[in-house]
Amino acid sequence: MSSVEWSILRGEGPSSEAGPSRIQELASQLVEADFKAILSSSEARSILSEQTLLEGLNISSSSTSQTEDSPLIRLIVFIALLHSFVQANWTGPNLIFTPLDILPSTTSTNEDLNAAALPLLTLQGEPAYHLSSQPILFLLARRLLLSLSSSSSLPTLPLWLLRLHLVHLSLLDEPVPLPESDLLAVQSLLEDPAVSSDQDLKATIELEIGLYHHALGQDKQANQSFLSAAKASGLEFELSGALGKRTKYQVNALSQLVLLAESRKREVDEESKVDGESKKEDEGKKEKDTNLPESIALNDDTLLEETEFTKITSSSSSSGTTSKLSHLDPSNQPALHPLDQALLLSLCLSQHNNSPSSGLTANQMMPFLARVISHPRNWSIHTTGLLLRSRLEASRSRTVERSTLQLLALIEQMPTSDSSTKERLRYFHQLPLPSKWEMERELAKRYLTIGVVRSALEIFDKLEMFEDSVSCLQRLDKEEEAIKLVQDLLKGTKVESDVVTSLKKENLSEKRKNNFTKERKAKLYCLLGDLALSSEESIKDPTKAKQVAIEYYEKAWQVSENTSSRSMRSLGTIYVGSNDYEKAIECFKDSLQINPLYARAWFTLGVCYVKLERWTEAKDAFRRQVGVEEDDAEGWNNLAAVYLRLGEEGLKDGENPPPVSYENKHLAWRALRQGLRFAYANWRMWQNYMIVSIDVGELSEAARAMTRVVEELSNKDPVLAVDPDVLDKLVDSVTRDDYSLLKEGNVVPKTSNEGFGLLPIVERLFDVTILPRISDSPRIWKTHARLERWKENWQSALEDYLKAYRCSIVSDESVERDLEKWKEAINEIEILVATMSQLGPKAKNQQEEAGETKKKGDWKFQARGIVRTFMGRTRDAFEDQPDWQRLQDLLDDLKRSD
Repeated sequence: MSSVEWSILRGEGPSSEAGPSRIQELASQLVEADFKAILSSSEARSILSEQTLLEGLNISSSSTSQTEDSPLIRLIVFIALLHSFVQANWTGPNLIFTPLDILPSTTSTNEDLNAAALPLLTLQGEPAYHLSSQPILFLLARRLLLSLSSSSSLPTLPLWLLRLHLVHLSLLDEPVPLPESDLLAVQSLLEDPAVSSDQDLKATIELEIGLYHHALGQDKQANQSFLSAAKASGLEFELSGALGKRTKYQVNALSQLVLLAESRKREVDEESKVDGESKKEDEGKKEKDTNLPESIALNDDTLLEETEFTKITSSSSSSGTTSKLSHLDPSNQPALHPLDQALLLSLCLSQHNNSPSSGLTANQMMPFLARVISHPRNWSIHTTGLLLRSRLEASRSRTVERSTLQLLALIEQMPTSDSSTKERLRYFHQLPLPSKWEMERELAKRYLTIGVVRSALEIFDKLEMFEDSVSCLQRLDKEEEAIKLVQDLLKGTKVESDVVTSLKKENLSEKRKNNFTKERKAKLYCLLGDLALSSEESIKDPTKAKQVAIEYYEKAWQVSENTSSRSMRSLGTIYVGSNDYEKAIECFKDSLQINPLYARAWFTLGVCYVKLERWTEAKDAFRRQVGVEEDDAEGWNNLAAVYLRLGEEGLKDGENPPPVSYENKHLAWRALRQGLRFAYANWRMWQNYMIVSIDVGELSEAARAMTRVVEELSNKDPVLAVDPDVLDKLVDSVTRDDYSLLKEGNVVPKTSNEGFGLLPIVERLFDVTILPRISDSPRIWKTHARLERWKENWQSALEDYLKAYRCSIVSDESVERDLEKWKEAINEIEILVATMSQLGPKAKNQQEEAGETKKKGDWKFQARGIVRTFMGRTRDAFEDQPDWQRLQDLLDDLKRSD
């Protein structure tokens, strides 16, 4: 029996020794995707007549208790229901049966059943998409699996729960997490002997866990799972470079990105059996396979259809490289196993982000897709590959046309029967394949990017995605029409869905009203609130517009029976704008209690606590926010700031805050370090990181942070680029050690955060980063001179002091008119001459010991020249001042010293 269960999970037919013949028969029908036969069977009819499954659907049933069928048969019926729903909404082709064909006889129509099922699919206040096809099938599948998991111990149930939840997430507007215990059960499944001994099955489970994390926006966890899946599968891949041509008129081959990838050798390649052709025939075949989605030709006058790589000979491929994949020819790589193709698509997907300056850019992601698309072996995998390529090409002028046509072609081929249902479903759970309505919505958004607003509006209206329809109407400057659209929907007078065309005209409005769940009504009231805030009236009278919007959001909260997370988020945002932080906090807390995965709500809640100086609660809010959205640098920065303010709560006016503990400083330092991974060019964060690094003793990191600040600011604001206090502390830390020990070579640095270990870092900071960019700061030159004196480089130190003098107050022309500045300049000159009298002789002796033939000018001569020049500049204005004698005495002393 257990072997049948694992065979089903692998998508294989059961062996003859697997169990009772009836279970084998149903399992075989399941693998062949003959769902009608399974759901029409006596076993399925008995299961589907249970009252617990039909509750709330207006279907009377004679069975009041759960039938005593085999748990495995119940699992097969569940999978048939789930995959029937997937076939109807994701993979196609259209179903050959309706729910009425498999359920007990009822007076309800198919539309009535689906309408009754929709509100029962709401999850944590998030409504299910109301135009999904046959949602009754998904509801029955969900109820059946939940009852099965509570009464049975089938080992594969946790994975089916995960698959069910991922399909459910696709129906919702916002993601909802799976209970932690359910996810842990899936992860523990990896330790099952049946899984650990099967590389492909282990890779499959890791891949699906990664897709779950990706659906929640947890890209770091998702990528870890994808890499674990690749390791389990034995997939070897490497993003590399190879000579090739990208354009039709390119003469010389240039280095091009290529993904080298190779599947492990399997004893039995199931897919080759399905394809019915050998690897050699597959490689030699140039014609398009008619049962796979069509790849639209680029037809560009410059770009090639695909990169033409230079063929690699066996001798050149192995010369001087240690790569495991060096034997692969980029122009002729072997076909990958379909599971490995799905892995590459997910790896590509997981590393893509919205930041144009980091992550995998379109050029880096395309090799992943090209490697998969070049050897189509499965309908769903090829569809997903073409879809991802279409998304990447949407932003380039030369490929945007192909991008849009490709997406349109993928949508049109969904309902066709050009390939078997079995093939389409084979790798569905291992792919980020969007539903039919999501692909159509994506096409509409693609139309918006190229300015075809009317066509986009038609698609949004057809899909009844009214929030997007309203956005289109606003772009067309038809705000009044947008408001009327939403109001008509609430009244039940707006009809455009094909689903309701068969309803009787006299009952149309009432049916329409009843079809709206409380969650959808709440969403429409939220739309009215949004429109009130963005209308022209809001510009004329913003106070009135806010009040109208508040009324709509409160109505949405009331209509949803306190389950509309969005209404509370919107209401909270209005209160934040009005500085009413107490009310905003209550709204965001209500919102997050319903859906805790909305990162911006956590962020704004944290800001509200900061405004009220409730630091502990602010810390908790920002920690939750970065837990949901790890790549938000601003959240990490705010979390660090809050750590530095902990302990200040309850202080009275004028009372000094207590010192920040080292522990909190270190937590702030770690938060800033994490945030900088996602904001490399944010000089303010680097500056904060630099200061906190000094406080926690991470001096090498402080030097690195100052390097980044100087690189970002030296051309914009040199004054802000260098913090002289931090620079002094770095030099202080270096100069605490005895330099003579370093010269003798008897010291091994213990750490890079102080003394000799920090020295090369600080030297590089001066020589490579600061001094080549900023040369007009006297304090920087003096700090560098102090380091040179410690290193006993007397001549270099002397030159630094002279450079500091030349860009000090003496260089300011006002010193010739302003008495106070003139006196300050005299002090500078006296200090400089005293320093030169100390360093000059040492520099001269050092030169002589080194045997330098070209010696620097005599320090006394330089000092006299400095004093004479300054006296000449200021004689007319200040010769009669008492301090003039100081200059004259200084000059006389220099003359007598010769």
